[in-house]
Amino acid sequence: MLRVVQRIVAGAVASAATFVAVMGAGSATAADDNFPLSGNYTQNVDCKGDGSDPVAVRVKISPQEIVSNVGVCSFIDTGREGDTISARVECKFASGPLMGNLSFRLLPDHTIEFVDRDGNYKAILHPCPAK
Repeated sequence: MLRVVQRIVAGAVASAATFVAVMGAGSATAADDNFPLSGNYTQNVDCKGDGSDPVAVRVKISPQEIVSNVGVCSFIDTGREGDTISARVECKFASGPLMGNLSFRLLPDHTIEFVDRDGNYKAILHPCPAK
């Protein structure tokens, strides 16, 4: 049962990350520049960045949260080791709050490999061009 809940959380976190990309485009601040994950992305497809990317694949990450079409996940804490950023998040969904652990690996091609703690959900986040 716990494994099923973790899979649901992981999928929801990934989907939540997708929604934010549309909502916060162009709102970067100086603080965002210091957080290596900050930006707008699409999940598992190249980002066109012209407004035609489907909402279901859009993700926005700020130093405070991940937003996608599923909901919002707030960062509780983060840590970095080399090119990998680990995060503990709390996600707010219609069914209630859920906690999860995520890993983001910064890849040389500027994409980000995203995976939940148990490896049940994986995605590649593709950066959207700056406007």
